[in-house]
Amino acid sequence: MQYAAHIYLWTECWSDREVGLFDRAKALGIDLLEISIGDDVHFDPALTKLAAEAAGMSIVIGPGGQWPDDADLSGDEPAHRQRAFEWHKQQIDLAVAIGAQAYSGALYGRPGKVLRRRPPTDEYARTAEGLHGLADYAQSAGVKLGIEPMSRFRTHLVNTPAQALKLVEMTGHPHLKIAIDTYHLATEVRDLPTEIRKVGPRLMALHACENDRGVPGKGITPWKEIFAAMRETPAEFVEFESYNTSLGDFGWRRGMFQNQCPDGDEFVRQSLAFVKPLI
Repeated sequence: MQYAAHIYLWTECWSDREVGLFDRAKALGIDLLEISIGDDVHFDPALTKLAAEAAGMSIVIGPGGQWPDDADLSGDEPAHRQRAFEWHKQQIDLAVAIGAQAYSGALYGRPGKVLRRRPPTDEYARTAEGLHGLADYAQSAGVKLGIEPMSRFRTHLVNTPAQALKLVEMTGHPHLKIAIDTYHLATEVRDLPTEIRKVGPRLMALHACENDRGVPGKGITPWKEIFAAMRETPAEFVEFESYNTSLGDFGWRRGMFQNQCPDGDEFVRQSLAFVKPLI
């Protein structure tokens, strides 16, 4: 089992100045960093790849930065779906360039877009079509591909593991996997271990996030039961994720208004100390 951490524990945007995070995270006991990418994130891919290799670290990327406004794989307009398809292909190419093992996130839609009406009946079908093409592209590139359910405040499309599994099965491609974030599920499901077991062999990763985005084990999440369920799956890594609340208004801009992560190093130390005995 690998242990991962999101760069947002330390910084709000990846750049060439941040490559020292690989050594820093490695010294804390982390095996893998998730880097959020987007049109507002600029860095030298070769430098990032070399720094990760030198530190003996793996990389996962996710589309946590800015997307083109009309890029939506589930959108009503065919042009918007095509724009999203091409944009996600670019991110898969970036994963190859930096040696990332996976590209994962809410690839099925556009985080922050929530329809306040019943969605079109063909929304899942057209989304599955786009995801199938991306899975083909990622498989050819040697990059794993994952989708992540998010809460009702971020999307209307995939809020639960069961919905993610439905979409993956409609996609009909074995290369497409699922990452589960326990923070997002806290408002969406009543039995997290059962939901994890539903995903079963499709589970790629578990984001061990407390119900308040704080350190795991200090909230109301049933961790013992969650990790018991996760051990029945082929999940490859457990990730710690929050927003560093000492970086000015960063946490507030990301919708976290409590001081849950004033120190990324300490967040990781406490998270590992709690999670490792359960795994």
